[in-house]
Amino acid sequence: MEKSFFGVIGLGVMGRSLSLNIANKGFKLSVYNRSTAGEETMVSDFMKNVNSQNEVLGFTDLTEFVSSLERPRKILIMIKAGNAIDVVIDKLLPLLSEGDIIIDGGNSFFVDTNRRKKELKNECVNFLGCGVSGGETGALKGPSLMVGGDKNAYEIVAPVLKAIAGKDKNNNPCCTLVGDEGSGHFVKMIHNGIEYVEMQLLAEIYALLKEEYSNDEIALILNQWNQTDLSSYLLEITSKIFLKKENDAYIIDTILDKAGNKGTGSWSSKIAFDLGSVNTMMSSAVFARYISSFKSKRTQLSQDIKSENSNKNIDLNDLEIAYRFARKINHHQGFELIKNGSQSYNWDLDLSEIARIWTNGCIIRSDFMERSIFLLKDGKNYLDNEEIISFLKNNESGIINILNTGLINRISLNTFYTAYDYWVAITTNRLPANLIQAQRDYFGAHTYQKIGFNENEFFHTNWEQS
Repeated sequence: MEKSFFGVIGLGVMGRSLSLNIANKGFKLSVYNRSTAGEETMVSDFMKNVNSQNEVLGFTDLTEFVSSLERPRKILIMIKAGNAIDVVIDKLLPLLSEGDIIIDGGNSFFVDTNRRKKELKNECVNFLGCGVSGGETGALKGPSLMVGGDKNAYEIVAPVLKAIAGKDKNNNPCCTLVGDEGSGHFVKMIHNGIEYVEMQLLAEIYALLKEEYSNDEIALILNQWNQTDLSSYLLEITSKIFLKKENDAYIIDTILDKAGNKGTGSWSSKIAFDLGSVNTMMSSAVFARYISSFKSKRTQLSQDIKSENSNKNIDLNDLEIAYRFARKINHHQGFELIKNGSQSYNWDLDLSEIARIWTNGCIIRSDFMERSIFLLKDGKNYLDNEEIISFLKNNESGIINILNTGLINRISLNTFYTAYDYWVAITTNRLPANLIQAQRDYFGAHTYQKIGFNENEFFHTNWEQS
């Protein structure tokens, strides 16, 4: 029997879509899924959806699956991140040979990817961590792929990954080896953090508009924005959401206001603390989801609050400006976090190239991401660009007006507040941090630096001495 060129483990939503994508690109493929309770028909159901002209083999026996692959074996694992990845790897290892390649395509924490790469290197097996963005549709039609690991191993699997990836406006694949070790999963983690913010901004816009405008009118406003430089995948689908009905009722009005999360947003916040990088907007977006989960407590407390909302009179021009303002800050914070990670872990990540592979296939693709390819060239950041700075400087009034509207009407605007606060702080010459240093020196003798002195000189004051 002729061996398969590529193998996929896990036929859940993403694994199934990626497998169909690979098969449709003409690669001979083997797929495997366990046949435990609840998953007995996963492989047989998948095989029913495979085009007859595609060469696909389905397995529920892991040994037979591995034996069906040509060497070096190239295996993409598409299962839930966490300990399950280690379990599968442990089962695979006795069946593999030197030079075989395992690719983790789940949302794994990059530190785990670093560990797995090191452990498998000792077994002479290559390990790549691949961030996959695009959801079910993207996985089938062309995702954005962020790969981390050894260059030689990547080049062996690149023909498959590049073939299934989405294409940028120059028809180049939205797939690249971003760097070594777990850098691919690190970049995907920050992608998801940026995504959290983009989604929360739209949710806050909805909070501002929903009492004054109908769902149809909100959809129209967002659709009009989507014809401008604000154009994005998330803006597009959000405008469609407001129009969708079921039994003559708008579905959006029937959905409980409790947002879920899978952890990647909080990982971005945690790693920002570790790296000393500022990602206040991501943290605000994560906490907004956490607050939403306390539905019963919110309901109870809301009954005790007498809220007399004034006529909102939302200025749509100000709202559009505020949205544009906040998105710029979000992207700046996200890419600065990637830059800081690159420097700390010696990955030498190319921010412009990362922006390029995020221009199609992924959830945060947008017109602004297209521009970011050029804005982030040569290691620059958004605040190095005069046009960006000029916009932020000249449009403070728009976001201030929206924040004031939120305050007057008791509307929570977590990410809009955070965006403006960051802009104010980063453009303030003298912050009150000198008082913090004095306090630290008072109770802990942590010392402080003095204005006009060498930055290597530190001072201490005996604050209790008269």
